[in-house]
Amino acid sequence: MAATISVTYQQISSSASQGDIRGHRVTCDRPEAKGGGDAGPMGGELLLSGQAGCFMSNLLAAARARDLQLADAAVTVTGTVGEAPPRITAIELAVTAPGVARDQLEKLVTIAERGCLVANTLKNAVPLTITIA
Repeated sequence: MAATISVTYQQISSSASQGDIRGHRVTCDRPEAKGGGDAGPMGGELLLSGQAGCFMSNLLAAARARDLQLADAAVTVTGTVGEAPPRITAIELAVTAPGVARDQLEKLVTIAERGCLVANTLKNAVPLTITIA
């Protein structure tokens, strides 16, 4: 039997909804400029956040498995937005880990990319680039 992941969102206002993810709450809304109440990030921002969180989780796990101490590691995820229909046409991850040798970081990044559920899902749908900044 295949594993599944389930998330439920319930409307909480005329423009916002609240997600329940394993007991964690997430509010999703549109900015005021787009007719929302700005009570939370937009869905596209949450998609990029999911990519960032999944990648970082795998990066940190890869470092722990190799007894490498990371401090202040970060990933910035940038989505290029296309039009008609609106969509993310490319995603770039920029990874930093001060104090880690570049060759070690490159290995960790490769391992994290291979293990990242979100990256593995998206990289066949949109161009996905990961760089060490």
